[in-house]
Amino acid sequence: MSPFIARPEHGVVWITGASSGIGRALALKLAEEGYKVAVTARSHEMLLALQAEASALAGSIVVLDGDVTNSEDMEHTVAAIEYQHGPVALVVLNAGIYLPARGEDLNHEVFERSFAVNLHGVVNCLVPAVRHMRARGYGQIAFVSSLAGYSGLPGTAAYGASKAAIINMAESLKFELDRMGIHVQLVTPGYVDTPLTAQNTFKMPDMVSAQQAADAIAAGLKSSTFDISFPKRMVYRAKLMRFLPYSLYFRVLRYFLRSGRKRRAVGTPVTPHPAE
Repeated sequence: MSPFIARPEHGVVWITGASSGIGRALALKLAEEGYKVAVTARSHEMLLALQAEASALAGSIVVLDGDVTNSEDMEHTVAAIEYQHGPVALVVLNAGIYLPARGEDLNHEVFERSFAVNLHGVVNCLVPAVRHMRARGYGQIAFVSSLAGYSGLPGTAAYGASKAAIINMAESLKFELDRMGIHVQLVTPGYVDTPLTAQNTFKMPDMVSAQQAADAIAAGLKSSTFDISFPKRMVYRAKLMRFLPYSLYFRVLRYFLRSGRKRRAVGTPVTPHPAE
């Protein structure tokens, strides 16, 4: 049986973390294509600005304030979408934060905040969404992870671990959700020009714009593929590193880190990890 692919007539697209970056660009992209898009984030003003920007598009954007770290809030959000706007046909679990975690400065707060948003925030949205989709017998869910989730990299002990958990979650749930008629997809971007990466003070290789990321994700959502990953050159490198034996993996990583230090010395800083 072919996987379910949401079209505008099937219902509402729900995008979390839609006030900026990838989520915002994707909301506008799908609204332009005629979808009704429900958006949630903690910034009400930014969501209202997004809604106004979409007013002339073929579809529409509806605003629902919500904090993904609050499970009751997300239960109410899904119920509100279903009651006021129609069935949730597609969910893009995009909300996320990046907080560096380095061995010389480990602390509880970075891990707690990272997992509260990047992992538990996904679960808080996933559970009510699946309940409604299962009752109808169809739906589509896209988990937004990161290439940083493929393997351990310096500075990403919290962020990378949370994104690795999302990759494992999507892979694991695909088996059961497929049988329920729910199409599961995994989005793994590299560097995307967003407010998250704007905090970085180093050169980020193969960076794409938020619009390019939205275009790639929108195209992937209309396909039967499980893996929506980009940019391709960075994806190939990250996946290759993932399958190296540890002895070779750490040797290659040390080489790139030494090369990075040399480039920083001449004014071209680099980082080993992506963040969407």
